Amino acid sequence: MLDTLHIRNYALINELEIQFDKGLNMITGETGAGKSIIMGALSLILGNRAEGKHFFDPTKKCVIEGEFKVGSYQLLVFFEENDLDYADHTIIRREISPDGKSRAFINDSPVTLAILKALGEQLIDVHSQHATLQINTEDFQFLVVDSVAGSFGLKQNYRASFFAYKRAKKELEEFKEMVKKAAIEQDYFQFQFDELDAARLVADEKGQLEVQQRQLENAEDIKRALTGASHLLVNEDTAVLSRLKEAMSQVEGIVSFLPEAADLAARLKSTWIELKDVAAELSSLEEDTQIDEGTLLEINERLSLLYSLQKKHHVDSVEELIKLRDDLESKLFAINSSDEQLERLEKEVVAKLAIAQNKGKELSAARKKVLDLIAKDVQATLSNVGMPNALLQINLEPLKEGDMRESGIDSIQFLFSANKGQALQSIHRVASGGELSRVMLAIKSLVAKTSALPTIIFDEIDTGISGEVALRVGEVMESLAENMQVIAISHLPQIAAKGAAHYKVYKEDKANRTISNIVRLDQEGRVKEIAQMLSGTNPTDAALEHAELLLKG
Repeated sequence: MLDTLHIRNYALINELEIQFDKGLNMITGETGAGKSIIMGALSLILGNRAEGKHFFDPTKKCVIEGEFKVGSYQLLVFFEENDLDYADHTIIRREISPDGKSRAFINDSPVTLAILKALGEQLIDVHSQHATLQINTEDFQFLVVDSVAGSFGLKQNYRASFFAYKRAKKELEEFKEMVKKAAIEQDYFQFQFDELDAARLVADEKGQLEVQQRQLENAEDIKRALTGASHLLVNEDTAVLSRLKEAMSQVEGIVSFLPEAADLAARLKSTWIELKDVAAELSSLEEDTQIDEGTLLEINERLSLLYSLQKKHHVDSVEELIKLRDDLESKLFAINSSDEQLERLEKEVVAKLAIAQNKGKELSAARKKVLDLIAKDVQATLSNVGMPNALLQINLEPLKEGDMRESGIDSIQFLFSANKGQALQSIHRVASGGELSRVMLAIKSLVAKTSALPTIIFDEIDTGISGEVALRVGEVMESLAENMQVIAISHLPQIAAKGAAHYKVYKEDKANRTISNIVRLDQEGRVKEIAQMLSGTNPTDAALEHAELLLKG
């Protein structure tokens, strides 16, 4: 429900805050007082586009903020899907700057107008004579039937099975398309796979081969360097090892006279042993280094093959070639085993179709049980509000064999006749604006008994009615408000008197400006306002007495 509406710097409103009641809220006021301004401001936080620049002060931004209690509306999924912070007490804000730029926020998170509008539709149903009524849409008509039938659980089960069937069918179609394309390309895939498979690819092979290639290409230089280093350590007249051993012997010879030399002698010996080991390894490496033109040729040919395959397939490594080979193998396997896979998917589609159809039949049966009940209840309400000859017929017709929709296995149509002898037709074709308003009122009063509906706003629903009919419309609205929040703009005292809360919109002149304002009336104020609605600006005593009687019900 709409808890609070705050308006700042909009049209004739400088700043205004309205605290709404959870039940029936009546808004009255003279023509031109600003009721439409309040509705215009409300429409902005419901996602409507700002038409023109309507600023009380053109130098400041316009801010419209609405606080909503949404705990009963099952909106958590909507908030999660749109990455919004959910709160039972949700704040929607719309800001329009003087340069015309508009920003929207839900719980302080910026959102697009599309998201704002989608949420607004679930929070407030603005209903006027001139609006395109949702009553003519299948979604709304199914909502009415499912609400009365209590079949939302069945509908959810059907939708789950329907989408499961759709996913399975899509998977089957995609697989058939893949097989079709793959069959055309099978020879090409096989050629590519055979080529890569014959190459016997090994991960990290290229790096190792490149190291071997560099060694073999530089074998002569390697042997020369190793031989030279070995000779310097061992074989030359001035060999390092010989000189080092001689130095070690001389130091060892004085250890008995100079104990401090023992450590130096030990270090010389350790160094001699280490260099002797290095000399041995140098000699071994030199012997192992071979100038092998045959092996080098083989390595060059192997690397040439790997480079060629990488270039051909537009990859940078042997590992990517291996992945490509494995992918080709999977594709060939899928092609070769497609018959089995196709059979499995076809069976899955048939099974899920059967489940969805059965769930659809259960949903359809539940809906059919309440069609007459809905028609009779709506007709009774309409008779009570001045349409005694109104007829409503709800047709639930099965779709073509095998057809299914997200809504079920049936199509739905509300047919209406307002007068005797008038053929039943779609509601919008045979009902006037005032009649449509009362039809919607009757339907909503029925649905509200079983479902948490959004706040409904009736904008001058009372046009074209008066007297006893107006009184009955007020009673229906009063009954409707027992189960949901209702905000009604009215010119009729019989309807205004039914409100749990009554607000008066008025204009006042301050300085050089005309300002629109709204005030919640106390009991005395209500008596006076309703009396003025009955007899004019200066109400008579009789009008005041009549007003008191209306308020007492």
